[in-house]
Amino acid sequence: MAQEIFKRYELKFLLTQAEYAMLREAILPHMGFDTYGNPTGKYNIVTLYYESDDKKIYYETMNKLPFRQKLRLRVYDNADLSSNAFVEVKQKFKNVVNKRRSVVPLGEAYQILAEPYNEELIQQVHASNPQILREALHFKDLYDLKPATVVSYDRQAFIGTAENEKDLRVTFDYNLMCRADDLALEHGPEGLHFVDQDVVILEVKVSNSVPFWLTRILSDFNFSRQGFSKFCTSIDLLEEIGSLPPPLLSEVVL
Repeated sequence: MAQEIFKRYELKFLLTQAEYAMLREAILPHMGFDTYGNPTGKYNIVTLYYESDDKKIYYETMNKLPFRQKLRLRVYDNADLSSNAFVEVKQKFKNVVNKRRSVVPLGEAYQILAEPYNEELIQQVHASNPQILREALHFKDLYDLKPATVVSYDRQAFIGTAENEKDLRVTFDYNLMCRADDLALEHGPEGLHFVDQDVVILEVKVSNSVPFWLTRILSDFNFSRQGFSKFCTSIDLLEEIGSLPPPLLSEVVL
């Protein structure tokens, strides 16, 4: 059964493809490939982000509010309307990330997210966690969120192998694309590259502290943490080329 509740720290770094290749070799003696991916831990992620007409989500993130959250619908690899999709609320308070998600068939997820909160409809949906789905729908209605942009990328993921490092995950994301003209997740990873194709986003995810061996490796490579939002960066590009719906393109006075 897929994990539904996460609470962890997430540290981000921006690497080149060459640095990614070197770091991957350096961590392999300490980590294994994520079993959810192919034999080398690779898989594709396609995510539909929700936003309000006045861009509440965007400005919460860009202004680095102590508490901020996002609503998204996510699928992995090739998906159709009957595939499992994840309705997710991702929250960040200071440096701690909380993620709560419910597995719902993609077609049903589209249907329930397109409607105002409806308890009768929730009872009809095949959700792995109806309570988390309720929370997501309340959040959607409170912020008046609508489908805004699709972000996709390839990922290689590693997991800790030591008994005291089972919560450690290291992921490398690349080939980042976005689109707003076609919001159907089942159409797969298509769109415009919104970061240089030589850039790889490294994320270190851990419940407590980063292991000493990994801290030493990151220091030896002289990597430094960098803030980066896939959602905001994709919105910036789509806004620049005029691809977003008109309400999202309008100026907002804060």
